[in-house]
Amino acid sequence: MLTAAGIPNAIRTDGRLFILEVEDAELHLALSELGHYEAEIRPIPVPPPAPPPRQPHAWIGCLAYAAVLLGVAYAIANGLVRLDAFDLGELDAGRLQSGQWWRAWTALTLHLDAGHLAANLGAGIWFGYLAAGELGSGSAWFLIVNGAALANWLEGELGPATHRSVGASTAVFTALGMLAAHSWRTRFYLLQRWAPRWAPLVAGVILLGWLGSAGEETDLVAHALGFIVGVLIGSVAALPAIERALRRVPQWLSGLGALASIALAWTCALLN
Repeated sequence: MLTAAGIPNAIRTDGRLFILEVEDAELHLALSELGHYEAEIRPIPVPPPAPPPRQPHAWIGCLAYAAVLLGVAYAIANGLVRLDAFDLGELDAGRLQSGQWWRAWTALTLHLDAGHLAANLGAGIWFGYLAAGELGSGSAWFLIVNGAALANWLEGELGPATHRSVGASTAVFTALGMLAAHSWRTRFYLLQRWAPRWAPLVAGVILLGWLGSAGEETDLVAHALGFIVGVLIGSVAALPAIERALRRVPQWLSGLGALASIALAWTCALLN
């Protein structure tokens, strides 16, 4: 490089290092040329990827989620529906196996006490809000509700006939799994090291272990199934073709579909 610039130079070695020699009069010019050359060949750092665009109105689905859980609790506590609502709507594996499919949905809306309800409200609103910011409020909650119902159905069909459970925690972990997998898949092809690329999925598994095993009489199978179903849904929803299809459906229509599935399930439960 110095030779091409017309600066006399020589290279020798002392047996361990190569030494570049120039005349004292050319030292300043040689250092300047070397500095320019080093700046030219230095790799340009890759800028961090831009965060994905957040979908607007993510809070609307959270309000609907809270309204459904609180509305069902109020209706049962004040006798506005049949007093045997828990018997009609809980996830009773034996009855589900005999054909009462609606229990996979109705069980999501039932809670044993105020603490149980408050925990699922807080966690569901948080994870649901984050998922809605990525997929849209209606799409996210349609997938959460029906994904959680699928997890409940799998638990009821594959588990012992004596198994019973209630609560929206399955939906909470479906939302967590969906959020983790969707974030992971949408960032998978970005120019990142493996740790940032896999961080969303690893964080989701850690949160599942931390939150999903807390408390006595925790339904670990329901939490794990909810998370697994959420991961599958989130991975598929991140595929470009599926994502475009979801974006074409109006968010209000997807959200209405989520509410309709709950309403249909409760209608079937109350008529039987």
